[in-house]
Amino acid sequence: MGKAGGWWRRKSTPAKVETYTRWTFHFFALGELSTAALPFGGGLWTGAALWLPVLVVGHSVLCAVLASRALDWTRGRRPRPVRLMWGLAAATAAVGVLARWIAEHSGGHDGIESAAGGVYGVTLVFAAGNSTLGVRGRRRVSAVVVGYSLGSGALMLAFGTPVPEILVSTVALLLGAAFLAATFVFSVWLLDAVYELDEARETRARLAVAEERLRFGRDLHDVMGRNLAVIALKSELAVQLARRGRPEAVEQMIEVQRIAQESQREVRDVVRGYREADLGVELSGAHGVLTAAGIDCEVRGEAAGLPAEVQSALGWVVRETTTNVLRHGDAARCSVELRVTEGLVVLTVENDGAGGAGSGGGNRGGRAGSGEGGSGGSRGGGSGLAGLRERLRLVDGTLEAGFAQAGTFRVVAEVPLSGTAALSEVAS
Repeated sequence: MGKAGGWWRRKSTPAKVETYTRWTFHFFALGELSTAALPFGGGLWTGAALWLPVLVVGHSVLCAVLASRALDWTRGRRPRPVRLMWGLAAATAAVGVLARWIAEHSGGHDGIESAAGGVYGVTLVFAAGNSTLGVRGRRRVSAVVVGYSLGSGALMLAFGTPVPEILVSTVALLLGAAFLAATFVFSVWLLDAVYELDEARETRARLAVAEERLRFGRDLHDVMGRNLAVIALKSELAVQLARRGRPEAVEQMIEVQRIAQESQREVRDVVRGYREADLGVELSGAHGVLTAAGIDCEVRGEAAGLPAEVQSALGWVVRETTTNVLRHGDAARCSVELRVTEGLVVLTVENDGAGGAGSGGGNRGGRAGSGEGGSGGSRGGGSGLAGLRERLRLVDGTLEAGFAQAGTFRVVAEVPLSGTAALSEVAS
């Protein structure tokens, strides 16, 4: 059971929905099997009629295979199962002919006639519903449903069935097939919508990163573009003055040196603003992003009054752990708690979307910068925790990451407050 639960938890939300949809279609095939199994258990199928449950078993297996292949086709993994669709139509015709023949030659046995009629109707309904998975568009789905219903009426007419009975049976088959087709088509539409939403979330994350890079590029261009242009002009002027032996060339080069030093300072300011993270903004952003992703997020604690260095280091912890919850886990709940106790700032991030004890939980404990390898957030193989430890080392902080219990991953960052920082916190 543990392995089965881990297999399920490791799946993404779209993969879970796809698995649920696929097995729902397979259970529909089991429902079709029951129409043959129940009469067979009652001893109705004897002699030539024994072939009917055998054909129904094969027909239900064919329906399950077609549903699975058609679902793969909708996801772009296989070509459209055209041969399977025609094979299902041929199998349905064989079952229908045999069922009508048994009903006509039942010798007045009401049990055999009603059982054969039930098998006939249910088989056609399931065939029509499964066949709609292999087409797209309302018109084609409607054509499949209407085609099976009209084919049923034509077959009954060929066996000499009275017209009123044909009309009633055809309408009943049409309604049943339409209901089942609508159920199947809606399930596929819902699955496509889940995948599209997941892709949109990934695209939004990539666009956010690209937008931040563009912002940084614009800021850097604004800082360096003007200063480099001035440096180029003054350098050219200094060259011309030096060639003429004018002493003003020295003054121009001193001005170039001053502008270059000012440019270095401005670039450092831009990079510092890019690298620093405001803890209050990160806490608010984490709550908004996780809530928008359908994760129940609870944020406790205030960042006001903490030193800028502490806020920047812990802000990166919030940013990295939030990213890991969104990308690598399948959490339903996430809690972020910030508290100050005895001159120590403690940030705890916990979520229930961890895949299992073997997915990176061995990275527990360790002082920041101690040389202990990181595992990339809550999963192994990356550099997320290593980067966080590097940042926390600058403020003498520590980081613990591991499984608090089965399926729950916890990250705890602790940063001590210096005497000055502690006084600032008390004053605030």
